[in-house]
Amino acid sequence: MKQWFRSRASDCRRRPDCAGQYPDAVMTSTLLSRAVSGAADPPLLPLPDRVAELLSELGSPPRLAAHLRAVHDVAHRLVDWLERDYRLVVFDREAVLFGAATHDVGKTLHVAELSGPGAAHEEAGRTILLGRGVGPELARFAATHASWADPGVGLEDLLVSLADKVWKNKRVPGLEDLVVARLAEATGRAAWEEFLALDEVLSDIGAGADERLAFQAAFPIDG
Repeated sequence: MKQWFRSRASDCRRRPDCAGQYPDAVMTSTLLSRAVSGAADPPLLPLPDRVAELLSELGSPPRLAAHLRAVHDVAHRLVDWLERDYRLVVFDREAVLFGAATHDVGKTLHVAELSGPGAAHEEAGRTILLGRGVGPELARFAATHASWADPGVGLEDLLVSLADKVWKNKRVPGLEDLVVARLAEATGRAAWEEFLALDEVLSDIGAGADERLAFQAAFPIDG
């Protein structure tokens, strides 16, 4: 995918009608490529190719791509932990990762919500994904990532919401209690035991929050 971005940018540079008249497009493509898959400190997994292509097609602000990459990386850590320590817990790993990588895609339309409050991006994100052929079972995360207390929310939704908070070391007790309850139900252990286990992994992830925040802040909103 990095090569795909470079190819697009290189093609544009070689075309007088593009590189000469639209230098901002070349710069934005380069920044978006770096946000999606470039070197990062701390090291972050690149966004999936499917998501990278979508963000390029939508003209995503580089900062949004950087944010999605950080949350996607944290989601990876959460699902790896669950698969290692909670084999009795049934969940859809790939759905969580896709949801984390696309949860804020609606901010490609509602760019102001990248730097200020607002929820218009939530339903807009689901609409964008559905319109791009993404099934409702995956598109839903764009709309549910801030609605973890709603009836019918699954463990996958809770994990996406959790990744979207703990990437910057924000702890939300009500959200964490819901995750703990799902874990205790699956394992039969006491809730306090599950909380201690969750707290340990969230504290470890949270320790890298400043570096992830700096990575996101290094990219502009307007390209």
